[in-house]
Amino acid sequence: MRLLLIEDDVALGEGIRQALSREGYTVDWLVDGVSALHALLSEVFDVAILDLGLPKLDGLAVLRRLRQSGSTVPVLILTARDATEDRIAGLDAGADDYLIKPFDLFELKARLRALLRRSAGRAQVLIEHAGISLDPSTQQVTYHNEPVQLTPKEYQLLYELLSPPGRVITRERLMQLLYGWNEEAESNTLEVHIHHLRKKISSDLIRTVRGVGYLVEERP
Repeated sequence: MRLLLIEDDVALGEGIRQALSREGYTVDWLVDGVSALHALLSEVFDVAILDLGLPKLDGLAVLRRLRQSGSTVPVLILTARDATEDRIAGLDAGADDYLIKPFDLFELKARLRALLRRSAGRAQVLIEHAGISLDPSTQQVTYHNEPVQLTPKEYQLLYELLSPPGRVITRERLMQLLYGWNEEAESNTLEVHIHHLRKKISSDLIRTVRGVGYLVEERP
């Protein structure tokens, strides 16, 4: 799960980045609105955390321009602006959620999970498919009720392919979602992760769509 954090408070931003990275997110972090808007319009993210009081371009302006572009990326506003009219303005501008500083980190994580669940069109907390059960709150995975030990990247890859299944996801998109700006990956890294998932879960779980990407088939 790739997340864009847009926060100009360096101490707070670093704390959030570290906490969410430990949670398994790929976190890219920017400190101004102009850079944030460019990144959101040109790259792939699962969710964005957006401060409102940003230099160069205010957070509300970023959000309005993002929605005017047609982007549907989930956005959680994280701000000290706690007045009712501020919350209304943020939600009306296109935010999916609004959290006031100071905040509890566990609540932030829970809100992110909820946003990701809704964006994938899931009502249930657990992701269940073809004998696989994946719990985003604990990142535990089982296959036919047997625990499966996955590396953080293997977990992220499985989560993306199952959110929801039935979509062909390009290799380029998966690489963007798994690796942020500060991570380097070998050219065959994705194929290695795919191989390990097939070996740990099922050889026919992930289908290669030649020249395009990968697919987990929908099951009746």
